[in-house]
Amino acid sequence: MAGMSSGEVVELLGGVPVFSTLVREDLERIAQFAVPREFEPGEVVFREGDASDTCYVVRDGRARALRTHTDGRTLTLATFGPGDIFGELALFEDERRSATVEAIEHTSAVAVLGPDMRRLMSEHAEISARLAIALGRRLRETNERLSRQSFQTVQSRVAVVLSQLVEQQTPDGDGAADDRPDGVLVTATQADLAQLAGSSRESASRFLAVLERAGVISQGRGRLVVHDPEALKQYVF
Repeated sequence: MAGMSSGEVVELLGGVPVFSTLVREDLERIAQFAVPREFEPGEVVFREGDASDTCYVVRDGRARALRTHTDGRTLTLATFGPGDIFGELALFEDERRSATVEAIEHTSAVAVLGPDMRRLMSEHAEISARLAIALGRRLRETNERLSRQSFQTVQSRVAVVLSQLVEQQTPDGDGAADDRPDGVLVTATQADLAQLAGSSRESASRFLAVLERAGVISQGRGRLVVHDPEALKQYVF
């Protein structure tokens, strides 16, 4: 695989929740037919309504999932950074895409074709069983997250989204900004943050103003910098 060794692909796949229950031998089988993909900023990976035949695991860069309403509004549903997977339902069924995914910045990924994966599962029943366990865990985690969000305030939800975006921007995932004196740049608009947090733009904007006055973040034209990621935790409850 160009730019990545087989071992690197295995390590990348092994860090994905969907594949967390697979053993190394399973991951090595998947790595054999995984292919590298590169996307430029603003490039569409796939569009809502497209045939679903490939899933992607992000190696570097960031992408986002979008959905367009009938009134013309475009909503950001999720963002993806290194180690995240998107389009994973293509591994199990050939359905139409439920959202559009586009690169936010230069993004490299590993692509796994659904037909290849389904053939592998038919040849190795144990892989299907392990994937079913992993998907069950993800479903429980999603239900728990939605349950928590239903009781969270707008401030808490926005703080959580900001923390997640900071983690995606930091290589070690701990949100540390010690080696970044200017803080961590978050490439998301106020509208994106509001959509990800499930709030109105006005409510999210008011809370961001509170964070800015507290010195936790700073905002500019098309920029949002988090100076104190740890301080976000005090707003999560």
